[in-house]
Amino acid sequence: MRFQTPLLRGKLLRRWNRFLSEVALDDGREVRAHCPNPGAMLGLKAPGTPVWVEPNDDPRRKLRFAWRLAELPGGHWAGIDTSVPNRVVGEGLRAGAVPALAAYPHVRAEVKYGQRSRVDFLATGPGLPDAYVEVKNVHLRRDADWAEFPDCVTARGARHLVELGDMVAAGHRAVMLYLVQRTDCARFRLARDLDPAYAAAFDRARDRGVEAICLDTSISPEGVSLRDPLPLFP
Repeated sequence: MRFQTPLLRGKLLRRWNRFLSEVALDDGREVRAHCPNPGAMLGLKAPGTPVWVEPNDDPRRKLRFAWRLAELPGGHWAGIDTSVPNRVVGEGLRAGAVPALAAYPHVRAEVKYGQRSRVDFLATGPGLPDAYVEVKNVHLRRDADWAEFPDCVTARGARHLVELGDMVAAGHRAVMLYLVQRTDCARFRLARDLDPAYAAAFDRARDRGVEAICLDTSISPEGVSLRDPLPLFP
């Protein structure tokens, strides 16, 4: 996935709330930028963090900039936009680049399922069980090279795990796919201390046959793309 418009570098001044930030661009301007991330963003929102924003000239948007990336120590990157993983995974699924799902020739997005949800992707193919795929954005790192999810309580995420389990009970495949949007991690685990209820829901889903996979990404100011599977230690 390539960014539509060349990104501009700056430093984060503050994250006002879940959806609004202020950035001092390297060209001297101070701008307000949409923060496309409702999570806690632990470790990524400190004032002074080098960030990259995407400008736009869409008159329908209230803000002319959107925060896309944060620079990390050691030349690493973190993706901020929680909508990016679905775009990246969608491209990967259609290109057969997700090993666990490479056999599926057909992929549809946002298909209704469960009680009141839409699954991120439904993969189908002749002679194959339908595969219901939920995608979660991962950008929390607190210790060593561990990527963790979630970074705050997510009742919605726990509900998705229940609904994926229901799909397995109905005879389908169900896959929880964690996409790590940062380049300084080499393995994945649940942040059980931050949301014990989600962790419990995950354990129940795995017992019911829900599959869990984790992929990392290649990130730069040009775009974000799938890279390799990461070991998953729930």
